[in-house]
Amino acid sequence: MRENPSVTAREAVLRAAGLPAVDLGAVVAEQDDPLVFATVSGAHLYGFPSRDSDVDLRGAHLLPTAALVGLHEPAETRTLMWEQDGVEMDLVSHDLRKFARLLLRRNGYVLEQLLSPLVVHTTPVHAELTALAPGLLTSHHAHHYRGFATTQWRLFEKTGELKPLLYTLRVLLTGIHLMDSGRVQPHLPTLAGESAAPAYIPELIAAKEEAEHGPVGEVVEAVRLRRDIEALHARLDAAQVATALPDTPGGRDALHDLIVRTRLGC
Repeated sequence: MRENPSVTAREAVLRAAGLPAVDLGAVVAEQDDPLVFATVSGAHLYGFPSRDSDVDLRGAHLLPTAALVGLHEPAETRTLMWEQDGVEMDLVSHDLRKFARLLLRRNGYVLEQLLSPLVVHTTPVHAELTALAPGLLTSHHAHHYRGFATTQWRLFEKTGELKPLLYTLRVLLTGIHLMDSGRVQPHLPTLAGESAAPAYIPELIAAKEEAEHGPVGEVVEAVRLRRDIEALHARLDAAQVATALPDTPGGRDALHDLIVRTRLGC
């Protein structure tokens, strides 16, 4: 049987990102309701997976209409966790309507999941959602990245581990890039190469490749690290003030239309 070129290309992208050679397509086929899309998020998307990193699958599914029109409140979010071929995996998916609502709430997580180049499963609806994404970006997405950075920095101060430190650096640089360019870029190695990022980031990434919860050690001095994080926060604040992104998201009517058409099978 001749291989589908688009599927083969997606597999190549997944392998290049460090994804283990497990059958992710089987996960899609086993879901109770059809998936609109499924992508890889987490450390593989951010560009700093470890040898023992788990696989974070994220996406949206489509509940049947009957589940939404009766008295019972459906479970709009589903979380599955399992081990496959020795790899820890999890899948979190939202019903399409809830996913759209999250997009309108200036949620950086779902934008990154929607736009992830690490595609496991896609549909025409996924393509339509992706096309609408630029109109959903706002200046207030800076709050998402600022808040996430603060949480991860506090975790780093408690643990001294590489993982929360890399997350702190990643989200601050992603937020700055978004405010400056109007584009979502969650890949830390790319961000480190494109902007005035701390020079030790590649060394931190290399250290984390060896252990998911490894310590920072002597890669960077604590005083310099704190100074750099404060400077990135200041850059994000300034970038939000200067951004050309609007205050409110557009595309609400288009999202509504997409959900109705998809739900009714039009």
